[in-house]
Amino acid sequence: MRRFAELFHRLDSTTRTAEKVAALTDYFRETPAEDAAAAVAVLLGHRTRRSVTTGELRAWAAEASGIPAWLVEECHAVVGDLAETIALLLPDATRAGEPIGLATLIATTVEPLARLGPEEKRQAVLETWGRLRREERIVWHKLLTGGFRVGVARTLVARGLAEVAGVDAATMSHRLMGMASFTAETYRALLAAEDPGESPTRPYPFFLASPLEDDPASLGCRGAWIAEWKWDGMRAQLIRRGETRVLWTRGEELASDAFPEIVEAAESLPDGCVLDGEVLAAAGGRLLGFQAVSRRAGRRRVTPKLLAEIPCVFAIYDLLEYDHADIRGEPLEHRRRLLEGIGLPEFRVPAAVEGTLFLSPQVAGEDWEQLAAARDGSRDLGVEGLMLKRRSSPYRVGRPRGDWWKWKVDPLEIDAVLLYAQAGHGRRAALHTDYTLGVWHDGSLVPAAKAYSGLSDAEIAEVDRIIRRTTLQRHGPVRVVEPTLVFQLAFDAVAPSKRHKSGVAVRFPRIARWRRDKRPDEAGRLDDLRAMIAASEPDR
Repeated sequence: MRRFAELFHRLDSTTRTAEKVAALTDYFRETPAEDAAAAVAVLLGHRTRRSVTTGELRAWAAEASGIPAWLVEECHAVVGDLAETIALLLPDATRAGEPIGLATLIATTVEPLARLGPEEKRQAVLETWGRLRREERIVWHKLLTGGFRVGVARTLVARGLAEVAGVDAATMSHRLMGMASFTAETYRALLAAEDPGESPTRPYPFFLASPLEDDPASLGCRGAWIAEWKWDGMRAQLIRRGETRVLWTRGEELASDAFPEIVEAAESLPDGCVLDGEVLAAAGGRLLGFQAVSRRAGRRRVTPKLLAEIPCVFAIYDLLEYDHADIRGEPLEHRRRLLEGIGLPEFRVPAAVEGTLFLSPQVAGEDWEQLAAARDGSRDLGVEGLMLKRRSSPYRVGRPRGDWWKWKVDPLEIDAVLLYAQAGHGRRAALHTDYTLGVWHDGSLVPAAKAYSGLSDAEIAEVDRIIRRTTLQRHGPVRVVEPTLVFQLAFDAVAPSKRHKSGVAVRFPRIARWRRDKRPDEAGRLDDLRAMIAASEPDR
């Protein structure tokens, strides 16, 4: 556990990619396979089940340290990170010399705690505090509460492992995809010089596009690029190998049960193919948007009622494996010809949708001006803009810049008022960086969105000082503030939502700028967001 705690703090203390990869490489070279496997799982986001609540930890920390509960809260407000606050308040460990590995710690003090009664759980936590050093406790607290986060992308984890294994990073990324278990045996297989064998269910690492911020003419000749719609759905890979038919999301979640109609339709595909595309919800000749797709994602069983309410299709835009051969290294235009040869119909909107598997069509436009005109009409179709892909590009891993670009429509915007604030994580644990913003409705402000990005470091520090000065109430880590700050909120889409108090949900909200020139009473209204929903719905 000491090694993993050191790794956590090395990763959390730098923003330099080379330093993060070096930290990962050092850790994997020095760590026993069982602990390294557990670390891979944690770093890739396979979170442990929450074993205790933050309220329980606060209460037990107050008891163990002899500090009143109110003072624990005050310390948390200053430090910003609960895991670190408790680690700082606790007395020194009485048995810190006894080493304990990460895998053992998770197996004996994280996973079993959720099944214990309150008193047994309390005793287990107090006993473990006596065995861990302060820096180890910080990480352990995050594992206990299911809140472990550290600034390292899975591509960096793959690079660190690749250095140790002596293979290229792309190969390691593929080995990591769809791992079902993280044991000493599977970890050793990861590091094998030769490929440990292909699992019929394993997907490929996804190729991600970068946002296009310059004029598309800067990309050169229009003829060198394929243009497609940027769909408002869920990225996924559909695999058809022998008797295997599975659907994987970009987040490495097996979604076969959530979208059974797509998996069943894979029966019509040729054997030995892997398709990259987008799960879309479509009904009544229109797209229902990401919010509808998300209602089905993650489900182990989809009721007939939900299937009828939110029918889903798969729009396919790339072919990664054909006749059991990996063709990602082939040019896109060659992969596209093979994909078109499968004989799928093109997906057209707005239009009646009949079928389940479709070819994502190319968007016509002889020059960049014509493509810009098509992009301007994206919202009328229920899409987010255009994808521009170089015809000669291979299917890469991660987000390398240059071959794939997402040319999204300009964001929707509304002025909103800061209502609640919460401290961030890692280096920003002492600053309030998580904001809940509201708009006006019937004379009151109602929460409309959460935003975590968009302000400069100097602005964050200034806003943090205002938050502390204008706090009205505290609910755990959340501060209720006087409604004095107005921010211009940008977002990609807005849709009706039964899960939100406002009745609407915005997608990818971020702060565009701090509106120092506006008073709170000049902020936007809930009716403005509702009008955006109405305007975005395609004609039926």
